[in-house]
Amino acid sequence: MRESRVVTRGLFLTFEGIEGCGKTTQLNRAAEWLAARGRVVLTTREPGGTALGQRLRHALLHARENVEPGAELLLLVADRRQHLVELIEPALAEGTDVLCDRYIDSSRAYQGAGRGLGEAAVDALHRRWCPRVPDRTYLFDCPVETALARVARRGGAGIDKFEREEIAFHRRVRTAYRRRARSEPHRFRVLDASGTPDAVFARLEKDLEALFIPRRPRATRRR
Repeated sequence: MRESRVVTRGLFLTFEGIEGCGKTTQLNRAAEWLAARGRVVLTTREPGGTALGQRLRHALLHARENVEPGAELLLLVADRRQHLVELIEPALAEGTDVLCDRYIDSSRAYQGAGRGLGEAAVDALHRRWCPRVPDRTYLFDCPVETALARVARRGGAGIDKFEREEIAFHRRVRTAYRRRARSEPHRFRVLDASGTPDAVFARLEKDLEALFIPRRPRATRRR
């Protein structure tokens, strides 16, 4: 007879924010923190978490063609659907914790608010094709001017089309993120991302501890 074992489902954590907020740096630090404590961790990103996603990422971020906003949203949902089926869901089922750089909330903020397609239209697509809800979403929030200054300092040919958008676009995106976080306080943790990476991670670490390190029950005194 085969020995059966119970596999505990992994946790799905997403990292969100405007361009230059530092979410990718914090995701990598969180992955190292979890791995050091014996967790099996998968880090991934959207768009681009699969082979198909890599091709879609190039088309969305660096292609010379002007992608119409509705087509942009549909390409992102196609990437997300493939990502869920091919990578995220199997990893979670095996007990792996998945840390994803951008997910559904990015489309709500960027295409729904930034592009003006409406968050309801984005949600309707996700309910049908990408129903997985993160266990925790970390929103790294800071003023748009601070974030874009970081992007400018980074510079180089790697700046993508979203990073080149006008400041009003980024303000709409930030507002949408903050609004969504207020509407789902049980899922979101909003972290001030205007400080140093160490200061930001110190706040992130506190929530990771609450999620992953079980607290011992208090001993009760008998009278």
